[in-house]
Amino acid sequence: MVTMSYQAWFQCINQQCRASYPLNSIVYRCKTCGSLLEVQHDLHALAGRNAKAWMKLFEERYKSTEWPYGSGVWGKKEWILPQIDNNNIVSLYEGGTNLFWAERFGRMLGLKDLWIKLCGNSHSGSFKDLGMTVLVSQVKQMISEGAPIKAVACASTGDTSAALAVYCAAAGIQSIVLLPKGKISVAQLVQPIANGALVLSLDTDFDGCMRIVQEITRDETIYLANSMNSLRIEGQKTVGIEIVQQFDWETPDVIIIPGGNLGNVSALGSGLLMMRDLGLITNLPRIVVAQAERANPLYRSYLKNFETFEPIEAQKTLANAIQIGNPVSIEKAIRTLKQFNGIVEQATEQELADAAALGDTTGMLICPHTGVALAALIKLLRDGKINKSERVVVISTAHGLKFTDFKVRYHEEKLDFPCRFANKPIELPPRVDAVKEALQQALQKRRETNV
Repeated sequence: MVTMSYQAWFQCINQQCRASYPLNSIVYRCKTCGSLLEVQHDLHALAGRNAKAWMKLFEERYKSTEWPYGSGVWGKKEWILPQIDNNNIVSLYEGGTNLFWAERFGRMLGLKDLWIKLCGNSHSGSFKDLGMTVLVSQVKQMISEGAPIKAVACASTGDTSAALAVYCAAAGIQSIVLLPKGKISVAQLVQPIANGALVLSLDTDFDGCMRIVQEITRDETIYLANSMNSLRIEGQKTVGIEIVQQFDWETPDVIIIPGGNLGNVSALGSGLLMMRDLGLITNLPRIVVAQAERANPLYRSYLKNFETFEPIEAQKTLANAIQIGNPVSIEKAIRTLKQFNGIVEQATEQELADAAALGDTTGMLICPHTGVALAALIKLLRDGKINKSERVVVISTAHGLKFTDFKVRYHEEKLDFPCRFANKPIELPPRVDAVKEALQQALQKRRETNV
């Protein structure tokens, strides 16, 4: 299919400015006013194909073997990067992740229609793959056009670095990752190392890493890959589109998403608004952002009706990927929440850990950040802010296997609070009578607790 008739460009989010730049520009903030940028599309041209035709096209491509359209991102190429040459696309068949019907967990909460979008079922194990395929593909295109880019860099709490490293490795481009020393899991650390990234472990937190990476990427030979680069948002916006597609083009009532640097919030809203503007849907879901209590600047702003926002120094939290006190995409996130009648909720360390463990007992393998989202769901149901008759989707951002240290400490009861659903291995001598006795006691206890 020829897609050159469709156009996309960077545009300043400041309504008084609205400066625009080509997508092959090395630019991350507006050069006129300093605001963040977003990718804009020629909706008039896209509307030349009606809603039913778009649905048919996306269905035909979904998980096909036709390059590059089998990808959940590139199957919607015209809505993402319409001008890119297919030969420069760097794809690892991202997207197309399972929309898991959490029947048993939902039943525990009195919720009949609960679904978990398992974005961690991806190549690097998190939703960050959706955005990184777009950014690295555009970098490859720019290099082919003569751009002086020698490496791509990011600050990360784990998942972004893993996604950047793997896509750069596939493209043959050097990646650089700045990580906060001692604040990410071993699994998250080893991913960029294994994929050949230049890993810099800095004695600071994520916000400190973010300040430094913004400085070093002033050098145009090092391209910035954090979510303040709105190319990332273009890939991540497909998660909302894909959820609706998986529901046969019906919109859920509520979508809950963990929030740290907050690029994922505006990305989710962007995809859904594009669907509405092009006639694929008529109503919008309510968006809920879930934050850890120890890293909750958006929640604090929400309590003040978003009239003010004050960065904080995020405290250590089990949900380390969202341990961010000064989110780069705050303006976009607040704008999205206002458009989607949004809610922000927080979760304590015990609430997020227990919610993750309870979810695991029903067949999931939940990362701590998804635990934050599930804990927020439990609280909002309790407070009547989500109706038990509604269709709710929780976005699971990463695979639980990235956080085995968190899970081991929970089940060994080595955290700073009671672990309600801890499930320790039972150590026994190798005797049949000892095994039978232990089984009888354990199974009786489980029948009594009904877990």
